[in-house]
Amino acid sequence: MAHAASVMRIGLAAAVLAGACALARAQTPAAAAPTHVAPSDFRTLFKDSLTDVPEPNDLSIRGTIYVPAYSRVHGATSNDLKLLRFSTTLRIDNTSATKPLVIERVEYYDTAGNLVQSYVKEPIALRPFGSIEVIVPAEDERGGVAANFIVAWAGSGPIAEPMVEAVMIGAQDSISYSFVSPGRPIRQVGRSAWPQFRFRF
Repeated sequence: MAHAASVMRIGLAAAVLAGACALARAQTPAAAAPTHVAPSDFRTLFKDSLTDVPEPNDLSIRGTIYVPAYSRVHGATSNDLKLLRFSTTLRIDNTSATKPLVIERVEYYDTAGNLVQSYVKEPIALRPFGSIEVIVPAEDERGGVAANFIVAWAGSGPIAEPMVEAVMIGAQDSISYSFVSPGRPIRQVGRSAWPQFRFRF
């Protein structure tokens, strides 16, 4: 009789343990995939900064700006290496007081140079002194540690060059961090391998 009661107690304990394990498995989340947070539509948020796009034939000057972005930064201490997460805000300013600035491309690339997202499907125009912002939340991991933006613009020259920069903001261990990454115009350097001829009349 005592042996039977002992067997019953062992069986009951095993059943309770099995039920607890099943419940824990049911409550354990699946492995997290790279997070993608749907961005806000800047055309709605900054509609007062936009104006009519000039005719293509009126656009006599164009430029492209490269903007480094740091959504992830390695923060090293004496005994540890931490990966800090930052939200990224790309800001584009029309610095002209009289002419609209046309934005033809705003593209976000990851560390390997792969296109992550294109924010402009068709050209938009900023009114004089108008500004827009594109936000990449800290939860968006697609860019990696060395992401970048490409901004292509056009205007009716002569026109003041736009100001484009990214602002990174984050916090860890009750410490806040922020820094600015200015855009850099992409310009070709060096001479062409093909001979150039100049004629004077």
